Amino acid sequence: MRAATLDGRFTREKLAEALTGAAALLGLDPGGARLLRFTNNAVYRLVSAPVVLRIVGSRTLRHRAERVVAVARHFERHDVPAIRLLPGVDQPIPVGEHLVTAWEYVRPVRRRATAKDLGPLLRRVHELPSPAGVGEWDPMADVRARIADAEELETGDRRFLLRRCAEVGAALDELEFPLRRGLIHGDAHPGNIIVGQDGPVLCDFDSSCVGPPEWDLTPMAVGRERFGDPARRYRMLADHYGFDVTAWDGFPVLRAARELKLTTSVLPILRSHPQVRAELRRRLTDLRAGRTGHPWARYR
Repeated sequence: MRAATLDGRFTREKLAEALTGAAALLGLDPGGARLLRFTNNAVYRLVSAPVVLRIVGSRTLRHRAERVVAVARHFERHDVPAIRLLPGVDQPIPVGEHLVTAWEYVRPVRRRATAKDLGPLLRRVHELPSPAGVGEWDPMADVRARIADAEELETGDRRFLLRRCAEVGAALDELEFPLRRGLIHGDAHPGNIIVGQDGPVLCDFDSSCVGPPEWDLTPMAVGRERFGDPARRYRMLADHYGFDVTAWDGFPVLRAARELKLTTSVLPILRSHPQVRAELRRRLTDLRAGRTGHPWARYR
């Protein structure tokens, strides 16, 4: 996969320095590493060893690296199918101005994850005791952090987003959730599952916290509404999990919160990832106009 052209805070040179520095600390060769993903984090797969390195993509969300490590270790203790941290390494790993986490590489098979995989995994997560140190669910805090850390953002857009955060946050505070609070994944969708030779495993724990399980059912429901995903995908999740969040009267508020997170996720790397600017503008325009029926395209 070819990396995007970068010219902001996360230039090719800066990412290469962080990658090389982390690999050196681990005694690994970074040569030929492949950039797998670059949205909230830069995710590299090493070719010299079965290792994946994740470089945190926002300075104001660096604290989440500690959370990621705590959740990964909690999942391992409870034998939850999930990606595993590279053993024997103190994590997260500070490398200059960056934080890096190191993971065992899961070789994917020729099958994409589905909602049928996600439902049982979420059940496993939601039945766990909550680990210490993962924090409480506060989706608007993450949105405000991304706004504060934006590489570029017009003043009018900043004011609108902060005002919208306040409105949605107030509405969230009024909700009475029907399901029991507990540990949640926080960004649950099939894209955060890897289907390996031993079966599907969860990944990406940046948003994991103690909160309402309804939030873990929201991403796929919003995917149906905003990205035109087939309705059967969400229906499969609801059936396998046993709860339909879209039938609950609080869903429109959760949808509004999810759409704010989806819109602002690229702000800390916007100058480094300029091809998403047009899609960001489309989303901001729709949010301003209150248009809920216009389709969005996923950031690439």
